Amino acid sequence: MKLDEIEQSLQDAGLTPRGAFHPAASDAVPPLENDAPARTLVLAGNAGATMWRAFDVARSGGAMTLDQWSESVLRALAAHLGAHAVFPFQRPYLPFQRWAMRAEACHASPLGLLIHPDYGLWHGYRGALLFADAITLPPADRRASPCASCPERPCLSACPAAAFDGRSYDVPACARHLVARPEPTCMDIGCLARHACPVGRDYRYAPAQARFHMHAFRENHRGDVQG
Repeated sequence: MKLDEIEQSLQDAGLTPRGAFHPAASDAVPPLENDAPARTLVLAGNAGATMWRAFDVARSGGAMTLDQWSESVLRALAAHLGAHAVFPFQRPYLPFQRWAMRAEACHASPLGLLIHPDYGLWHGYRGALLFADAITLPPADRRASPCASCPERPCLSACPAAAFDGRSYDVPACARHLVARPEPTCMDIGCLARHACPVGRDYRYAPAQARFHMHAFRENHRGDVQG
């Protein structure tokens, strides 16, 4: 199996290839179904509108969550490619952020989200494919973090709930703001702190996708408000 074949399969399914690496013991990559070690990990995610379009078409036939769609697509690809699929939403949680920083030029941002030199903050990870073979990989992308050359850091002052201080993220404050829905609201266009970042503006989520993600976040964190 060649990497370009795997990446093409991901793209055909509506996903974006998000880098790959050969796991070491310290990467905490789970074993394959036969308990053999995974020798190659390929990340799958989103950047741009491709994934949203594919998911939106799939869910038009009935109720489907993004996690359900991701699991269905990646398990089918895993069966086709002879791989094992794992997901960021499965329990116990797997270190996807650590894997992302191993696989491509991703870095921690002042918001706590990973920032990419091309995609900015507008990207995500939907799963990973684990392979028994050590697939030949290109040299790793080791570009520096865009935040290193951004002294103003407008992301930290753009949040109407003041949920970010560069060290931590006040989830209850964010959730309270979304429940109150003041205008202008992050519920309509997506997180205003993310929008303030100048990197990756071409990859910003369209309003429908932004509303979908913000609604899901608000519903998942209603307990933080009520508590």
